[in-house]
Amino acid sequence: MNTADPATWRTYLVTQASLSAGRSTPEVVRAAIEGGIDVVQLREKGTDARRRYELGRELRERTAAAGVDLIVNDRVDLAEAVDADGVHLGQSDLPVHVARDLLGPDAVVGCSAATVAAAERAVADGADYLGVGAVYGTDSKDVEEGTDGIGTERVAAIAEAVPVPVVGIGGITAENAGAVVEAGATGVAVISEITAAADPTAATAALAAAASED
Repeated sequence: MNTADPATWRTYLVTQASLSAGRSTPEVVRAAIEGGIDVVQLREKGTDARRRYELGRELRERTAAAGVDLIVNDRVDLAEAVDADGVHLGQSDLPVHVARDLLGPDAVVGCSAATVAAAERAVADGADYLGVGAVYGTDSKDVEEGTDGIGTERVAAIAEAVPVPVVGIGGITAENAGAVVEAGATGVAVISEITAAADPTAATAALAAAASED
C-alpha cells in the first residue's frame, strides 16, 4: 500500500536535466537525497516517453531505498508503469478524478492551482495536495499569463481555503522559502534552486532548513 503523505513534504524537487548544469538527473537526485529531500517529481519536459520511463525506473529504485516519495509529472501511464507514489497534474492535463480512477485510491494525485477557485475545484475533484504558484515568478517552466508571481498573499488565501497540503513553487530559493511556509504552505518545490546549484546537496539542505517551521 502507498504510504506517501504530502503533509510531510517540506522540500520537493522537480527534475529537469536541461537545467542541471550538465549533470544527469540521477546525479542530481542522489545529491538531493543526501541533502534531505522529501519528494522527487519526475518532470523532464522535452524527453521522450521511453527515456522518461527508464529514468523513472532508476529514480524509483533510488528513492524507494531512501524512503523518499516519487511523483510523475502529467503522465498517469508513466506513474503506473514505474510504480511511482502518484502523479502531479496541471490545469490542462487529465482531470484529477480520472487520474484517481486509473491509479486507485492509494495513489497521491496532486494538481497545480494559481487561484482560490482553481484550488477549490481541484480539491472537490479529489486532489490530495496542490502545487501553488508561480509564487515569485519563474524562468524554469512555462506558466499561463496571470499566474507568474502570484505572491505569498495568494498562497495564504489558497491554504486557508482548502483542507489539503499546499506546496509553493516558482522562483523559490533558500532565502524566500521561509516566507512561503509562513504564509501557510506545507513545503516548497524547486527546479533550478537545486538542479543548477554548484552543490545540490548543500542547496537541498539549505532549502530544508529554510522551509522548516522549527
